[in-house]
Amino acid sequence: MRTSPLLARSSPLLARCGLTLAAAAALPLAVTAQPAAARVSGISVSTSGSTVSVVTSACSQINGTWGTAALLASNQANFAQGRQVALSGTTVSQSAAWSNVSPGTHTVVVMCSSGSTAGTQSVIVSPASTPTISATASPTRGVMGGMGGATRDYGTVTLVAGGALVGTGVIATVWFLRRRTKPYRL
Repeated sequence: MRTSPLLARSSPLLARCGLTLAAAAALPLAVTAQPAAARVSGISVSTSGSTVSVVTSACSQINGTWGTAALLASNQANFAQGRQVALSGTTVSQSAAWSNVSPGTHTVVVMCSSGSTAGTQSVIVSPASTPTISATASPTRGVMGGMGGATRDYGTVTLVAGGALVGTGVIATVWFLRRRTKPYRL
Protein backbone atom coordinates (compact mmCIF):
# COMPACT_ATOMS: atom_id res chain seq x y z
CA MET A 1 0.00 0.00 0.00
CA ARG A 2 1.32 3.38 -1.00
CA THR A 3 0.89 6.62 0.94
CA SER A 4 0.17 9.68 -1.13
CA PRO A 5 2.87 12.38 -1.07
CA LEU A 6 0.28 14.96 0.00
CA LEU A 7 -0.70 12.93 3.06
CA ALA A 8 2.93 12.31 3.98
CA ARG A 9 3.68 16.05 3.88
CA SER A 10 0.53 17.07 5.78
CA SER A 11 0.87 14.55 8.64
CA PRO A 12 3.41 16.65 10.62
CA LEU A 13 1.28 19.72 9.90
CA LEU A 14 -1.84 18.00 11.24
CA ALA A 15 0.06 16.88 14.35
CA ARG A 16 1.23 20.46 14.99
CA CYS A 17 -2.29 21.78 14.43
CA GLY A 18 -3.65 19.16 16.83
CA LEU A 19 -1.20 20.22 19.54
CA THR A 20 -2.06 23.88 18.94
CA LEU A 21 -5.78 23.13 19.16
CA ALA A 22 -5.30 21.14 22.38
CA ALA A 23 -3.32 23.99 23.96
CA ALA A 24 -5.91 26.54 22.84
CA ALA A 25 -8.74 24.39 24.23
CA ALA A 26 -6.99 24.13 27.62
CA LEU A 27 -6.37 27.90 27.81
CA PRO A 28 -9.96 28.93 28.71
CA LEU A 29 -10.09 26.33 31.48
CA ALA A 30 -6.82 27.58 32.96
CA VAL A 31 -7.97 31.20 32.76
CA THR A 32 -11.41 30.64 34.31
CA ALA A 33 -10.29 28.33 37.12
CA GLN A 34 -9.69 30.37 40.26
CA PRO A 35 -8.60 29.24 43.70
CA ALA A 36 -11.05 29.46 46.58
CA ALA A 37 -9.03 32.26 48.19
CA ALA A 38 -9.43 34.46 45.09
CA ARG A 39 -13.23 34.41 45.03
CA VAL A 40 -14.95 37.72 45.56
CA SER A 41 -17.37 38.39 48.41
CA GLY A 42 -20.98 38.27 47.28
CA ILE A 43 -21.94 41.48 49.09
CA SER A 44 -21.47 45.20 48.60
CA VAL A 45 -21.42 47.41 51.71
CA SER A 46 -21.76 51.20 51.72
CA THR A 47 -22.13 53.94 54.31
CA SER A 48 -23.85 57.30 54.33
CA GLY A 49 -23.48 59.28 57.55
CA SER A 50 -24.42 56.90 60.35
CA THR A 51 -26.33 54.52 58.05
CA VAL A 52 -24.76 51.29 56.82
CA SER A 53 -26.38 49.34 53.99
CA VAL A 54 -25.60 46.04 52.27
CA VAL A 55 -26.68 44.68 48.88
CA THR A 56 -26.31 41.14 47.55
CA SER A 57 -27.66 38.95 44.78
CA ALA A 58 -26.36 35.68 46.23
CA CYS A 59 -29.43 34.60 48.22
CA SER A 60 -32.55 32.79 47.08
CA GLN A 61 -35.93 32.93 48.76
CA ILE A 62 -36.82 29.93 50.94
CA ASN A 63 -40.12 29.80 52.89
CA GLY A 64 -40.77 33.47 52.14
CA THR A 65 -37.44 34.80 53.48
CA TRP A 66 -34.21 35.78 51.75
CA GLY A 67 -32.02 35.59 54.81
CA THR A 68 -30.58 37.85 57.50
CA ALA A 69 -27.80 40.42 57.64
CA ALA A 70 -25.96 41.24 60.83
CA LEU A 71 -23.87 44.29 61.78
CA LEU A 72 -21.17 43.38 64.28
CA ALA A 73 -19.22 45.91 66.33
CA SER A 74 -15.48 45.37 66.77
CA ASN A 75 -16.01 43.63 70.14
CA GLN A 76 -18.63 41.18 68.83
CA ALA A 77 -17.36 37.82 67.61
CA ASN A 78 -20.26 36.04 65.94
CA PHE A 79 -23.42 36.52 63.89
CA ALA A 80 -25.82 36.08 66.83
CA GLN A 81 -24.27 38.99 68.77
CA GLY A 82 -24.77 41.56 65.98
CA ARG A 83 -27.71 43.81 65.09
CA GLN A 84 -29.73 41.55 62.80
CA VAL A 85 -32.01 42.74 59.98
CA ALA A 86 -34.02 40.60 57.56
CA LEU A 87 -33.07 40.93 53.90
CA SER A 88 -35.69 42.32 51.56
CA GLY A 89 -35.76 42.57 47.79
CA THR A 90 -36.23 40.56 44.62
CA THR A 91 -34.51 37.66 42.86
CA VAL A 92 -32.11 40.18 41.31
CA SER A 93 -31.04 42.04 44.47
CA GLN A 94 -31.56 41.80 48.22
CA SER A 95 -30.64 44.48 50.73
CA ALA A 96 -30.62 45.51 54.38
CA ALA A 97 -29.73 48.72 56.24
CA TRP A 98 -28.92 49.89 59.77
CA SER A 99 -29.36 53.47 60.96
CA ASN A 100 -27.73 55.31 63.88
CA VAL A 101 -24.56 53.23 63.67
CA SER A 102 -21.87 54.38 66.08
CA PRO A 103 -18.48 55.45 64.67
CA GLY A 104 -15.82 52.76 64.39
CA THR A 105 -15.06 49.57 62.51
CA HIS A 106 -17.96 47.19 61.99
CA THR A 107 -18.33 43.89 60.16
CA VAL A 108 -21.33 43.10 57.97
CA VAL A 109 -22.25 39.43 57.56
CA VAL A 110 -25.03 38.23 55.23
CA MET A 111 -26.50 34.80 55.94
CA CYS A 112 -28.88 33.44 53.28
CA SER A 113 -32.00 31.53 54.29
CA SER A 114 -30.34 28.38 52.92
CA GLY A 115 -27.76 28.65 55.72
CA SER A 116 -24.87 29.69 53.46
CA THR A 117 -22.92 32.90 54.01
CA ALA A 118 -23.23 35.32 51.07
CA GLY A 119 -20.26 37.34 52.28
CA THR A 120 -18.47 39.21 55.03
CA GLN A 121 -17.06 42.71 54.76
CA SER A 122 -15.66 45.27 57.18
CA VAL A 123 -16.76 48.89 57.05
CA ILE A 124 -15.48 52.00 58.83
CA VAL A 125 -18.06 54.53 60.00
CA SER A 126 -16.46 57.90 60.70
CA PRO A 127 -17.64 60.28 63.42
CA ALA A 128 -20.29 62.83 62.38
CA SER A 129 -17.76 65.68 62.43
CA THR A 130 -15.70 63.97 59.72
CA PRO A 131 -17.50 63.84 56.36
CA THR A 132 -15.23 61.09 54.96
CA ILE A 133 -16.75 57.62 55.18
CA SER A 134 -15.05 54.63 53.63
CA ALA A 135 -15.59 50.91 53.28
CA THR A 136 -12.75 48.40 53.30
CA ALA A 137 -12.48 44.70 52.67
CA SER A 138 -12.32 42.42 55.67
CA PRO A 139 -8.70 41.99 56.78
CA THR A 140 -9.25 38.30 57.54
CA ARG A 141 -9.97 37.59 53.87
CA GLY A 142 -6.79 39.21 52.53
CA VAL A 143 -6.40 41.70 49.71
CA MET A 144 -9.10 41.58 47.06
CA GLY A 145 -7.66 44.18 44.70
CA GLY A 146 -9.28 45.22 41.48
CA MET A 147 -12.70 43.66 41.86
CA GLY A 148 -14.58 46.30 43.85
CA GLY A 149 -18.06 45.90 45.22
CA ALA A 150 -19.93 46.18 41.94
CA THR A 151 -18.85 42.81 40.55
CA ARG A 152 -21.20 39.96 40.02
CA ASP A 153 -20.24 36.32 40.45
CA TYR A 154 -20.97 34.76 37.08
CA GLY A 155 -21.33 31.00 37.04
CA THR A 156 -18.76 28.55 35.77
CA VAL A 157 -20.78 27.89 32.60
CA THR A 158 -20.69 31.59 31.66
CA LEU A 159 -16.96 31.83 32.27
CA VAL A 160 -16.22 28.64 30.30
CA ALA A 161 -18.39 29.86 27.41
CA GLY A 162 -16.52 33.17 27.38
CA GLY A 163 -13.20 31.35 27.52
CA ALA A 164 -14.29 29.14 24.62
CA LEU A 165 -15.11 32.24 22.57
CA VAL A 166 -11.70 33.73 23.35
CA GLY A 167 -10.02 30.42 22.48
CA THR A 168 -11.92 30.22 19.19
CA GLY A 169 -10.78 33.74 18.36
CA VAL A 170 -7.15 32.84 19.09
CA ILE A 171 -7.36 29.71 16.95
CA ALA A 172 -9.00 31.61 14.06
CA THR A 173 -6.33 34.32 14.25
CA VAL A 174 -3.48 31.80 14.19
CA TRP A 175 -5.06 29.93 11.30
CA PHE A 176 -5.65 33.13 9.33
CA LEU A 177 -2.08 34.37 9.85
CA ARG A 178 -0.57 30.98 8.90
CA ARG A 179 -2.82 30.80 5.84
CA ARG A 180 -1.78 34.31 4.78
CA THR A 181 1.96 33.67 5.03
CA LYS A 182 1.85 30.27 3.28
CA PRO A 183 -1.40 29.90 1.30
CA TYR A 184 -0.67 26.31 0.27
CA ARG A 185 -0.91 25.16 3.91
CA LEU A 186 -4.03 24.13 5.81
